[in-house]
Amino acid sequence: MAFTPRPEWTLDHGAVVRADRSQRTIALIFTGGDYGEGTPVILDALRDRGIRASFFVTGQYVKTPQYRPWLRRMVSEGHYLGPHSDAHLLYCDWEDRSRTLVTREQFEQDLQANMDALRALGALRGPGPVYFIPPYEWFNENQVRWAAEMGVVLFNFTPGTGSNRDWAPEGHRAFVPSRTIARDILAYEQREPDGLNGFLLLLHLGSLREDKMHPHIGPLLDALLERGYRFVRVDELLGSRESRPANAK
Repeated sequence: MAFTPRPEWTLDHGAVVRADRSQRTIALIFTGGDYGEGTPVILDALRDRGIRASFFVTGQYVKTPQYRPWLRRMVSEGHYLGPHSDAHLLYCDWEDRSRTLVTREQFEQDLQANMDALRALGALRGPGPVYFIPPYEWFNENQVRWAAEMGVVLFNFTPGTGSNRDWAPEGHRAFVPSRTIARDILAYEQREPDGLNGFLLLLHLGSLREDKMHPHIGPLLDALLERGYRFVRVDELLGSRESRPANAK
């Protein structure tokens, strides 16, 4: 079944960046590459609250021996585990987004290698398309089309909250204290008419920064649960009614 975005969704360069704003649902998106030290704390926070999230990892994350038990845990605890590019390629120019920096062959080989490694761990076994958040969260229409022709849905995080800043280490111009990031997410939710409805909320599994974000995940989830949000996997948020998992609400 071909993936068809719904009219009520928000798109950017052909990729979904926000789902239905009328539904009080959020898909938590965690990405991981070279750094993943926050993973067990995040998994514990999700488990303790009965929340299922979506994890997207690179080839380097999969190849790191100490991360392997966490990957198996993602699968066994019912989270979505998907690709984030095998080699974390930069697909297009930062200044001229229309200028593609990889060939279609490079894109396909890299993404296929990432998916094959994840399938070997028991991920991506269900029906329906594979969901994929691009490396650097940066892409253009070419990658959206190439992915679709591989049966893969390329999506991106919903902008606005600044949650994606949690990767930036101290001294970097993008650095913001983790407590401020959590506070900004909640302030955005309160300020915006649609809150975080239909949000694809991105955070990272680890970083070089000393002020880590993962200790703030549990309290952030509690605050959003208190505000009435329901957390779903990305395939549940963006899946068609026909292709959603049987246990989707």
